[in-house]
Amino acid sequence: MQPLIDHIQITVKDLHEAEAFYDILMPILGYDLNLKSKGSVPAHEFDVIEYVHPKLTVGINSPRSVFKDEKVHRRKPGALHHLAFQAKNEQEVDNAYEQLLRSSANIVAPPQLYPQHGEYYYALFIKDPDGIKLEIVYEKK
Repeated sequence: MQPLIDHIQITVKDLHEAEAFYDILMPILGYDLNLKSKGSVPAHEFDVIEYVHPKLTVGINSPRSVFKDEKVHRRKPGALHHLAFQAKNEQEVDNAYEQLLRSSANIVAPPQLYPQHGEYYYALFIKDPDGIKLEIVYEKK
């Protein structure tokens, strides 16, 4: 077995607000919005939107009603600290940044070197509408 991730599901507070953001982000990352799907699982009280790619499906889920008012914080136990997407080179990171500047994305840090993470670690950090931290990174190895 290889350590490959098939899919990830992220719970957001407002599915419609998150969808507007992810509809901008996911094509930048190589996702085709024509493959996006929506579903509902009433038994578990959630709706889901999935962005499908042959290498990784990313889903965003609505919260259970008892948790809908909780604040997202990446340092809470059980929380997603951040999700990093790998770029092929620095230019892909820079292109993503330029495209995201034209959206309502919350840019945490523009593309730059982060030598504390590796000898050549070039990354861009953003947050989604819930404050979930996302990264686009190129690391020369």
